[in-house]
Amino acid sequence: MTEKTLLQRYVHILTVVACYWFVSITLVFVNKSLLSGAEKLDAPLFVTCYQCIVTVAACYAIRTASRIFPDRISFPSLQLDIQVIKQVMPLSIVFVGMITFNNLCLKHVDISFYYIGRSLTTVFNVLMTYFILGQKTSLSAIACCGVIVGGFYLGVDQEDAAGSFSLSGTIYGILASLFVSLFSIYTKKVLPSVDGNIWALTFYNNVNACVLFLPLMVIFGEIPTVFNFQYLTSINFWFMMTIGGIFGFGIGYVTGLQIKVTSPLTHNISGTAKAAAQTVLATQWFMETKSFLWWLSNMVVLGGSLAYARVRQLEMKNNTPEKTVSKVMETSKDNSASEEENTLQKV
Repeated sequence: MTEKTLLQRYVHILTVVACYWFVSITLVFVNKSLLSGAEKLDAPLFVTCYQCIVTVAACYAIRTASRIFPDRISFPSLQLDIQVIKQVMPLSIVFVGMITFNNLCLKHVDISFYYIGRSLTTVFNVLMTYFILGQKTSLSAIACCGVIVGGFYLGVDQEDAAGSFSLSGTIYGILASLFVSLFSIYTKKVLPSVDGNIWALTFYNNVNACVLFLPLMVIFGEIPTVFNFQYLTSINFWFMMTIGGIFGFGIGYVTGLQIKVTSPLTHNISGTAKAAAQTVLATQWFMETKSFLWWLSNMVVLGGSLAYARVRQLEMKNNTPEKTVSKVMETSKDNSASEEENTLQKV
């Protein structure tokens, strides 16, 4: 019975990770088309804000469906609580920074370089864990971060040698990596404010984001750009915008769910591995030819990230008594997995 329960937990975790990969990769390709395609709109904040609006609308749609089919769909109440809005706001600010810099990076670089451009997430995770949580990191883990930084530098150098390097895109990628790390950490902190419910966190997070984006669009002058956009009445444009919004809704949920069923570190490692697969897919899709050193930089970053994960795994195993680990794992996994498994089965 215990073995079967353990297997179910592993299958649950692998399913969540696979969903995260699919939604995340699809969203990257859709956003790239919106920001750099034939009907591109030079207003990344508006594109991102629209995706947040679609997410809020999707939450209300699923909530309505849960009232019609209560036995098949479970969804929390969406009554806005000012206290919860305030508690979620710090995470929402980080969320706005994360998705904005993600889209700005994607706008200025190729999807194939997007991996390298955002490869410093693990490095920032170490730094933010120290400065925010006060947790120190071993020399072995720091050495792995050094390998990642080396791979990042080599990738930038090779992109420059190929003549496709974008300084602004690279800077946006570095900032995106910083905010991804912050988002992972703050998600764990904010989840108790919504009783650990990922749907509720997604709803409140995107409601706050819609409000935060409005002054930003005014400040950066995107309102006139949107009204003067030649494809503003194009059905295809709004279809792609809506598809991006739907997958934006999906990524908000599966990201929070992946962090909840694993950890902020595992989420970052999963994101790094996903980006590597995404790089290979992009080079094949766009028929790009890359040099040996360019591919080597990707392998160095991936190797450094995997080595870091292994080092941290061994450190936690050596520093935590086995019985305590077993007891904590059993309690925490039972509480978190049971709730989400019921939700996934109904939805």
